[in-house]
Amino acid sequence: GEESITQVKVRSNRLNIQGEGIVFLSENNLEKIERAVDSVNPEFLIIDSIQSVFIPEIASVQGSLSQIRECGGRLMALSKGRGIATFLVGHVTKEGFLAGPKILEHMVDAVVYIEGEKQNNFRILRAVKNRYGSVDEIGIFQMKENGLEEVLDPSGIFLSNHLPDQPGTVIVPSIEGSRPILVEIQALVTRSNFGVPKRMVSGLDYNRMCLMIAVLEKRLHTELQMYDVFLNVPGGVRVNETAMDLGVVLAMTSSFREQPVPAETACFGEIGLAGEIRGVTKAEQRIAEALKLGFKRCIIPGSNLEEASSYSGPELVPVNTVEEAVKAAFSGDPF
Repeated sequence: GEESITQVKVRSNRLNIQGEGIVFLSENNLEKIERAVDSVNPEFLIIDSIQSVFIPEIASVQGSLSQIRECGGRLMALSKGRGIATFLVGHVTKEGFLAGPKILEHMVDAVVYIEGEKQNNFRILRAVKNRYGSVDEIGIFQMKENGLEEVLDPSGIFLSNHLPDQPGTVIVPSIEGSRPILVEIQALVTRSNFGVPKRMVSGLDYNRMCLMIAVLEKRLHTELQMYDVFLNVPGGVRVNETAMDLGVVLAMTSSFREQPVPAETACFGEIGLAGEIRGVTKAEQRIAEALKLGFKRCIIPGSNLEEASSYSGPELVPVNTVEEAVKAAFSGDPF
């Protein structure tokens, strides 16, 4: 719907795709698309994009809410009636959400996003909704000359440039769907030159960072009101789970103190407003991933110790409060 046959052919030649078994149709009229589907009877149907097709009987223009809603409904009926797996390619807004009516997200079985920074050659394929399987599953790919190739060891890729003896860096095992991935959390705490300190974050939740700053100031008496705080997750990956809390606090404390977290140490845990370390799900998988990458020490919530005690490789350090976690990480008085 958006590119000519010639454009598609040029791209397929560049990617060394011969095109056997692939049929293209350059058309925006949904009625003609439906007739082509009737004649070809494909196993898969890809519409690129849902915003470009239209139904002639509807007076509104292509990409309007009514066109997207009606075209989506017709394609859903076509897909279910003929048993065809249908992929609808859609535009996204500046905020990163699917453009068009919200009902479109409820029609489909899964909404799959391709995430990644322009300057980074990694792409993350994330399914944010799936009625019949796991939620928030991801696949990690690397952009190469011949297209996207799967990254079989994402933890190793994300940690390839990690400097273990630098203040402000902490390794945290994250769970994305059913897959454990080791990610690096970087923090930079520096004195502010202005009256209002800056708070910037990339790859983590901004509001969660503000909560962790408040916990540091209240529970550890770390005065950050005159310091700028910057948080980053390298590699273009975005993590939203609360198990990152302990890593965020230790990374900020490490940068503030100019004291690195000991090498080969990983951590995870959710932090409450009272400064307590709460248990998280899939602790065994997180520890196993850290062990696989050569980490010999893991700071974990005390409530997860019994679940994770079967692992004899890494040293497990259970903590129940932020104060205990900082003492365990830096071997000293947290104050």
